[in-house]
Amino acid sequence: MHPPDSPAGRLAAVGNQMIEIHLWLGAELARLRASLDADGPGEARPSRDLRAHCLTFCAALGRHHTGEDDGAFRLLADQVPELRPVLANLIADHEVVAGILGRVEELLGDPTPVPVARLRAELDGLAALLESHFRYEEKRLVTALNALTGRPGTVEELLGLAAPPVG
Repeated sequence: MHPPDSPAGRLAAVGNQMIEIHLWLGAELARLRASLDADGPGEARPSRDLRAHCLTFCAALGRHHTGEDDGAFRLLADQVPELRPVLANLIADHEVVAGILGRVEELLGDPTPVPVARLRAELDGLAALLESHFRYEEKRLVTALNALTGRPGTVEELLGLAAPPVG
């Protein structure tokens, strides 16, 4: 067994790090949705801070899914071919999520007043989809990710993001 802070140890726990990334993304989305309430229901435009947080979150989630598609999923398809149907389902989810992220970014970039309720509806739909998507992905892939062999790349190359710092 490799020490957890060695390169091999970090890679051996890539599935666990995916869970950490999912937990962090879920917490960020919850903070984002809560900050919509802080802006107030009557606001026609999200505040500048809310817009910045939302765009940062959208970019991080997009990087994570693109990283999985191009990194971990390709490697898993090669090393564990029986997971290919699962990977195809997850990639289809990523496309739906990308559509939602595109609509959120479009709303935030619109120079005309955008009802916060429209943004809330998109983020609520995103939260529901991600909850299901993350649990399915974790249930089906963590063990396989933790068993990856060879030198397939860093966690960031495989998952699009480095695992967030604990605490």
